[in-house]
Amino acid sequence: MTPTPTGAVTATRVLVLNSGSSSLKYQLLDMDDSSRLAVGLVERIGEETSRVVHTPLAGGGAARRERTGPIADHGAALKAVAEELAQDGLGVDSPELAAIGHRVVHGGLRFTAPTVVTDEVLAEIERLVPVAPLHNPANITGIRTAQAVRPDLPQVAVFDTAFHTTMPEYAARYAIDVETADAHRIRRYGFHGTSHAYVSRRTAELLGRAPEDVNVIVLHLGNGASASAVAGGRCVDTSMGLTPLEGLVMGTRSGDIDPAVTFHLKRVAGMSEDDVDVLLNKKSGLVGLCGDNDMREIRRRIDEGDEQARLAFEIYIHRLKKYIGAYYAVLGRVDAVVFTAGVGENAAPVREAAIAGLEELGLVVDAELNAVRSDEPRIVSPDYARVAVAVVPTDEELEIAQQTFALVTGAPAEG
Repeated sequence: MTPTPTGAVTATRVLVLNSGSSSLKYQLLDMDDSSRLAVGLVERIGEETSRVVHTPLAGGGAARRERTGPIADHGAALKAVAEELAQDGLGVDSPELAAIGHRVVHGGLRFTAPTVVTDEVLAEIERLVPVAPLHNPANITGIRTAQAVRPDLPQVAVFDTAFHTTMPEYAARYAIDVETADAHRIRRYGFHGTSHAYVSRRTAELLGRAPEDVNVIVLHLGNGASASAVAGGRCVDTSMGLTPLEGLVMGTRSGDIDPAVTFHLKRVAGMSEDDVDVLLNKKSGLVGLCGDNDMREIRRRIDEGDEQARLAFEIYIHRLKKYIGAYYAVLGRVDAVVFTAGVGENAAPVREAAIAGLEELGLVVDAELNAVRSDEPRIVSPDYARVAVAVVPTDEELEIAQQTFALVTGAPAEG
């Protein structure tokens, strides 16, 4: 609690909500020092076996708590979150709470920055549901639920797509009929934007340079995966497109594929649009290639001589290497290639294989540095390398909290 000169309480806390169709992830942060006060998850909302997992972190924190039982809807879920926070003296009704920040997946072209939610803003997010049918409805539910709990607080939407709105038209447009594309909002939007923004900025810090002076290729490799080319702090290209399906090979998504495959499957296999959607989004990628989407398990199988797992890994790396080369060409000059998210941060063999053979581009990985496991940003290339190879743990919740707090207080966002 920070007293003002008049003795009043200055609100410095931000509650970050990430609302899914049947889940609610949350973090409470104090922006005085960007510390986390609590983190948690409500999952299986709407089921008899709903689960709440809450971990208090303030002042050393109490033990992690977990409870199960029916939670009917997102309103009940947020009530459960409020109860857990109140138990630690961190109530949602606290005057120290400055705002609630919401992850919203799709902001289209209109929302290029964090935005205080109004009725008009919420209506526009709803209008974008056709291009984000799996995500925006859940995000809207989370916002409305939070509005009901704290109608006096600013609710701030932070959009996954916002960071990518700086892409030039020649990178964002598909080569299809312009009138059709415009009528149906068909273009490349990109996703994971809060991660790409945070990681590209932290990479510049790691190099001891200003973001506007650095060109970075960011590789966000989790179950979902995306790449971006960031020139001077601005995204100029990214691998995901109209939806998160385009681009890299992912855990269950195919990534880039000839669009005629969908027509072929409808004609030859008799598959419906929904069948193809499920195939490409949930039964493809690594799980489609070898039955596993856990990189640790795939590497274990490779070590045991499993050729199917080896081929899946090689396809994954081949696509990744192609994007590194493509974005090197787009940027012209590259100062760093940075790996982030679950696979990028923890799978040393992925980093090694993705960079192998790119020595002529100035890219080299030091085997000893690459093998080190750490939660800290670090460079894993040798000192002589012309281009740094880095590992920077992402922190999307902190990025959302920083953008939210900066917007509602007028303070500059942390660089």
